[in-house]
Amino acid sequence: MADGTEGGAPASGATTPAGRETAALQDALAATRAAIWGYGVVGAAWPAEDRAVVAAAEEAHRDVRDTLLALLDARGVDPAPSAGGYTLPFPVLSPVDAAALAVTLEEGTSRSWTWVLDQAAEQATRELAVRELTAAELRAVTWRTAAGRTPVTSALPGL
Repeated sequence: MADGTEGGAPASGATTPAGRETAALQDALAATRAAIWGYGVVGAAWPAEDRAVVAAAEEAHRDVRDTLLALLDARGVDPAPSAGGYTLPFPVLSPVDAAALAVTLEEGTSRSWTWVLDQAAEQATRELAVRELTAAELRAVTWRTAAGRTPVTSALPGL
């Protein structure tokens, strides 16, 4: 997941294609919620005059969260509850640390969208996964650049 834990294992009982797809969507929801929480930390360490990029990334994840909640609701599935908080993978004490955390968040959501893509039974779900995987990688490029990481792109995001 976005907080550094490994996602991707289907929930027990998710043995049908639709069940596996729903389990993967739940995983993407959890990763998205972790990213929303994490961007609060990123924003706190990011220079105030440049926080628009942080706000835009957080808003993008909020929009995805809302899309996933609506999708699960339409399937008659209760979304897994949100975590109350998350463990940071490292201390965030500077803007470079904040950018590195944002990379971690985007790579976590990329992993979850790759899992959705792998488990997708419906065309619309595959399209959503590709769209969100692409968006996460584009945001990650911005953050890798800010963190001074090279290469700034990933040939196979989420893997």
